[in-house]
Amino acid sequence: MIATWVWITCLAAFSQALRFMFQKKLKVAGLSTAGATFARFFFAAPFVVAIAVAYATATGQGLPEVPGVFWLHVIVGGASQILATMCVVALFSHRNFAVGITFKKTEVLLSVLIGFIILGDVVTLSALIAVLIGLGGVLLLADPPEATGPWRKRILNRAVLLGLTSGLFFGLSGVSYRGASLSIAEGDTFYRAIVAMAFVVIFQFLAMTLWLRLREKGQIRAVLRAWRVVSLVGLTSMIGTMCWFSAFTLQSAGYVNAVGQIELLFSIAIGALVFGERISRREWQGLILLTGSIVMLVLVA
Repeated sequence: MIATWVWITCLAAFSQALRFMFQKKLKVAGLSTAGATFARFFFAAPFVVAIAVAYATATGQGLPEVPGVFWLHVIVGGASQILATMCVVALFSHRNFAVGITFKKTEVLLSVLIGFIILGDVVTLSALIAVLIGLGGVLLLADPPEATGPWRKRILNRAVLLGLTSGLFFGLSGVSYRGASLSIAEGDTFYRAIVAMAFVVIFQFLAMTLWLRLREKGQIRAVLRAWRVVSLVGLTSMIGTMCWFSAFTLQSAGYVNAVGQIELLFSIAIGALVFGERISRREWQGLILLTGSIVMLVLVA
């Protein structure tokens, strides 16, 4: 039987693929990278807080006592996710949608390493092999279809740098979110996840609002004008984030992010059906390797 956290992770990946689709539409429509990133927090924050309060009240669990390390995880995780999302949105200007999403999946290997260092999470040898197979797929995708010259020089480009940076920050955010949820001593799984998530999105909303007010005046008004698409970004972001937090509470970030690679399959479909993009032969080879690593990880997790 497939574990509950696997189903939750698949729903999170699907919601995230939809969210990035709407964010790419905002980027194409003229919003800045920061503006398109801010869109995910603008509508999601009040809904997440309302759900957290309603659930805590309905279940009689109230506001938990949180240790000092909780706030460290919230700030590090929230800031890392902002930076990671900005890298992915910027990446869409250099590579197609599916490949852009694939680059961020370097978070899988990085989250295993970060989880081991920060939280002491350990993965089996079989799981590590599966992750390395997935990394091989990422290396294939790092080589642009139109590139010429030595292979090592071809993979050292701006798109790869943005992709690896996003993977690093997404990996760090996932581990930090797991740390925040686990630091709450009382409450059921969803309660700990939604409480941690509420504080994170509040921090992200305030941080992005301050940044745009000081550095990119006019972007907040642009986000408001695009409220139809922005509301969809917020909705898919809220669903996805709730699922990610729940999954991270149930399982280590390395395993969750590895199964989350199924987002690549959703991204291929979106890229083809929505943006009319084509995948090259080498890109297909990379995607197949990544898909194989997902299947292998699910079997050994």
